[in-house]
Formats: sequence, structure tokens, C-alpha cells
Amino acid sequence: MKLEQFCSASRVVIVAGKGGVGKTTVTAALAQTAARAGLSVLIVEVEGKSWLATLFDRPALGYEETLLAPGIRGRTLSPDQALVEYLDDHGMRPISKRLRSTGALEVVAASVPGMKDILVLGKVKQLEQARAADLIVVDAPAAGHAITFLTSAVGLLDAMATGPIAKQAADVAALLTDPARCRVSLVTLPEETPVAEVVETAFALEDRAGVTLGPVVVNGMWPPPVPCTPRLFRAGARAAGITVTADDLAVAERSIGFAAARRERQDVQVRRLADLLPLAQIPLPFRFGATLGPADLEALTDAFVEGIVALAPDVV
Repeated sequence: MKLEQFCSASRVVIVAGKGGVGKTTVTAALAQTAARAGLSVLIVEVEGKSWLATLFDRPALGYEETLLAPGIRGRTLSPDQALVEYLDDHGMRPISKRLRSTGALEVVAASVPGMKDILVLGKVKQLEQARAADLIVVDAPAAGHAITFLTSAVGLLDAMATGPIAKQAADVAALLTDPARCRVSLVTLPEETPVAEVVETAFALEDRAGVTLGPVVVNGMWPPPVPCTPRLFRAGARAAGITVTADDLAVAERSIGFAAARRERQDVQVRRLADLLPLAQIPLPFRFGATLGPADLEALTDAFVEGIVALAPDVV
């Protein structure tokens, strides 16, 4: 598949997955991939994770847009801030000022079930309609909350038929169910529990939110095995002028065995995911290190591009 085709398939991509699978990292890699394709990109954080910007070696994001890299901007969105903007845009600035001065914003935003999510998604919809960028990438809540986040519009429409909240919910539902405007990219790890949860999330979103799902990003894939046996290890050590002790050899054997077992388990889970969920997969490599930075993001983006190019032409 052509990179430009994939990145321009929808104007909004919502990245969702179980906590700890690397959802925020995938958000950054997707944004950089789209920028490489020549698109302007806006990353929207909805949970205030301040470390996303560190992948670009930039300060933490705030409500105002920040330039993260050429062609990529970022910002956060909170229900309180979205509510203030909504009231200001609809001629109710005195009310918004009063709510801010009394500290009642949180109470109002939480007064209706699903209201917080509608406020945030309503702002995303507004950004999309205003063409704030060629592609808006939303770093969604973790999987459990992601389902309620993306089904909030349907729930509110079931609860009320008229009024400004119903209108906002209808507009959000129209965004989420139009594949030319929005799709969801799910992220998982090649492990048993994350795979089970991503499958459950995928079917729940399709059934209850009517969203279009893109390829599943399988993050944290270990590299292919490097031919290495104890004999090769000893030979390599001799060639490098290194003396290998019995303890060194034992550690090497355990390391080789661990890596082989880890790859075998991940391959089982990748096949299981393919059997349970009929979606294309984009594999991203495991990055060995305590923290991730710009160099890791570059490597992940390279892998993202390779994964997209390997997709069938009709997969978006």
C-alpha cells in the first residue's frame, strides 16, 4: 500500500489500547509517519500524559498547540477546557466565567453520564471540521475507558432526543461512524492478555459505536533470531580476543533460550490474534532501553512505514 493512501484514508485516527501496550508511542509514530507522507498532523492528548512530547524532545503539552516536529503539532484536551470553549462559542461567556470563578466546571462536566467524553470528542469534531490539520491523531484513553469514550455519543442519543447536548452527540456520532472522517487504530502487545483485550475491544467498538477499525498495531515485537549456539558464541569470543568462562557460557545459553522462547510465545499470540480478529496487522519492534526518545521514535516510524507498505492495496 502507498504511504499517502494509508495516511489520508481518514481525517481523524483515534489510537486506543490497553494501558501499557505503548499506545502513546504508537500515536507519536503514526503522526511522524503521516508527516513523512507530507501531511500536516495535529496530535491530541485526552488524558494529559506529559511524556508524549519527550519522544520529540519537547516540553510537556498544554491546551495551546505546540510544535513538536516539522509538520507535527500537539495539544491536550480536557472536558473542563472543552466546556469553557463550548460555552464561549455559543454566546455564554458570562456563564463560563462564573463556572470558572466558582470552581464548578468539574461538577457541570460530570452532571450527565458520558458528558465529559462528548465534550472532548465534540472539540475533536470541531477541529476536524475546521481542517486544523490534514490528519488529527487522538491518543485515546486506555481500552476500558476507550469503549465508553467512543460509545458516549450513542448512549446520550438514546437518553435524549433534543437539545444542545443531543445535537453535540449527534455530530460526534456522525464523525465516528464516517470512515472518510474517522477510524480507530487499536494497539496491542504479542501477549495473551493484551491480545484477548484488544479482540474484545474491537468487537465492542464495532457493535456499539459503529466505528471503522484500521489495522491492529502489534507493538513490542522481538527481532528475528540471530543464529547463535554455544559453539558459535565461543568461536566469536575467540575471534574477538575475549576469554569465555564456564559461567559466561551458561549465561549465554540461558539468554539464547530465553530469546527463543519469547519469540515462540509472541508468534503464537500473533497467529491467535489473526485467527480471532480479521484485521491486518502492523508490527513494531521492541525497543530495548529504560526510556524512549527521538532515536527510538525514528526507528519505530521506519518500522511503521515498512508495515504500511507491506499491506494489501485495499487495506486502510
